[in-house]
Amino acid sequence: MSILSTIRAELPLILIAATLAVVQSVGVPASGIAGGAVFLWLLIVMIWAAGGVLHHAESVAERLGEPLGTLILTLAVVGIEVALIASVMLSGDGSPTLARDTMFAVVMIVLNFLTGLSLLLGALRFGEQNYNLAGARSFLSVLLPLAVFSLMLPAYTTSNWSPSFSDFQALFFSIITFAMYGVFLLMQTVRHRGYFTEPQEPQVPDHVHAMHATWVHAVLMIATLLPIVLLSKTLTKYVNSGLDMLGLPAALGGVLIAMIVLVPEGASAIRAARHNRLQRAINLCLGAALSTIGLTVPVVLGIGAWMGHDVILGLTPVNQIMLALSLITAVLTFGTQRTNVLHGAIHIVLFLAYLALIFAP
Repeated sequence: MSILSTIRAELPLILIAATLAVVQSVGVPASGIAGGAVFLWLLIVMIWAAGGVLHHAESVAERLGEPLGTLILTLAVVGIEVALIASVMLSGDGSPTLARDTMFAVVMIVLNFLTGLSLLLGALRFGEQNYNLAGARSFLSVLLPLAVFSLMLPAYTTSNWSPSFSDFQALFFSIITFAMYGVFLLMQTVRHRGYFTEPQEPQVPDHVHAMHATWVHAVLMIATLLPIVLLSKTLTKYVNSGLDMLGLPAALGGVLIAMIVLVPEGASAIRAARHNRLQRAINLCLGAALSTIGLTVPVVLGIGAWMGHDVILGLTPVNQIMLALSLITAVLTFGTQRTNVLHGAIHIVLFLAYLALIFAP
């Protein structure tokens, strides 16, 4: 491959890396026409870079197969997200509800919006789609208790005045969360890999041809993904400023940023469903929800204990109902081996209800 073609192929990485360097070294205008132009540029470059991440993720998945291909993308996205949350907490600038709000937003987006859109678009093209029932049930059997432990239980414990864990509870649930997620990864990658592969060959095969060695695509994927997540912090300032000007709820900003960060995973899941690879879409969506909780909870509780700060994890009653409803619906959706348009539509309706409650809690 010539140098020119390589530069052309990696132009999203070059542009977003240059943008990050300028933002970190020079800074950006906060308002006015210049601020609006910077916001638009950041949005375009981040979405374009997400396409580059998707290309490399598809190449890695083609080489490694399932579930390793999707697992690398999931862990890269969630790992960088968790590192960003940790850096904000360590700087002392983060809200005590930062981890809770991030986890809840990610879970609602991937469990309802991305899952629903993948199921809906796949069903519109193929009518009904098959997936590996054992794999979906494995995801949900771990996701349910971890979500309840992390986001609902702290609102009801009596050891603390706030909806957070006591020191003993934080230590116990950190260990439990890390252990359960570790056991799941062992099962997914070693013991029962077959649970997370397609039950049959898809009718429409993917046409992804790797240009580099597998490790090169993996490195380029992470290198392109890292600036997306780091720039999301800058984008948040513009989004929050715009929401204030328009009189919109601040919680909407976190959802919008989470959706932008999840663009690579979401695009990959939707593409997989439209190519009749529903199991890959499930691995991405349910894997993102599980990884977010499995990695975030031990890290933030550990940082909170070290810094002596309360980490508020318990959701409000309304959000607890939405989380419980989403989890129950996911169990029902993936209770049989076939999905259709109705399943996708229900999940999208739940996401719309979640958005509506942000505007009118």
